[in-house]
Amino acid sequence: MKREKYGYIYRTHLFGNRTVRVTGADNVKQILLGEHRLVSAQWPASVRAILGTETLSNVHGAQHKTKKKAILRAFSREALELYIPVIQEEVQAAAEQGMDLQSLNIESLEQLKYTGCVIKETLRINPPVPGGFRVALKTFELNGYQIPKGWNVVYSICDTHDVAEIFPDKEDFQPERFLTDPCADSSRFQYIPFGGGSRMCIGKEFAKVLLKVFLVEVVTKCHWTLLNGPPTMKTGPTVYPEDNLPTKFTSYVHN
Repeated sequence: MKREKYGYIYRTHLFGNRTVRVTGADNVKQILLGEHRLVSAQWPASVRAILGTETLSNVHGAQHKTKKKAILRAFSREALELYIPVIQEEVQAAAEQGMDLQSLNIESLEQLKYTGCVIKETLRINPPVPGGFRVALKTFELNGYQIPKGWNVVYSICDTHDVAEIFPDKEDFQPERFLTDPCADSSRFQYIPFGGGSRMCIGKEFAKVLLKVFLVEVVTKCHWTLLNGPPTMKTGPTVYPEDNLPTKFTSYVHN
């Protein structure tokens, strides 16, 4: 409602602090690529307390670079390959289109193109977090608006997806829209479920593998029914179903 009233950039108060809320690919791009130059990551005190002061989200400069480099090794392609058997033990992943348990690996998961599209469309509609927090390191101009030094800047992932021009019929669940990749330059910051720039979520590839394995298990092993129908999604701070998603699962009967 505020976006419709005030536009893609407007000032507000959040957690008692003067804040500028930013939406739209071009505007968000400037914020995400302006890390260390225009803005710096700064989450609310409650989030910093929960995550810890030494976590990757809360450190800066050389310390952030060093920690990020070390952690990324845990999410390399080689590391993800080693995680798959563990994921299989947790969710008993099975087959899709004839795939058996032994053949499930990074390469075979990458062949599940439509499954990947379903995951991407889900993350478009309900990204894991609604946005990110920054603080202005200096006074700067963003699309004709002046953002004062010291003000908080919140970029919205949800709203940016909602106004993205590359997604027609935004209210519809259409995984097919991802079967054809749009021009990278035009779409890079219109779809940002894992953020972007130097602060992009480093666990995004692990998340994609986990979601694919889980989805393969669900669609090949059972029927399911949402007892309350499609849920209303809430954010606080991550996205979750308001009714906790009560679901009835029934195993397939194999003859």
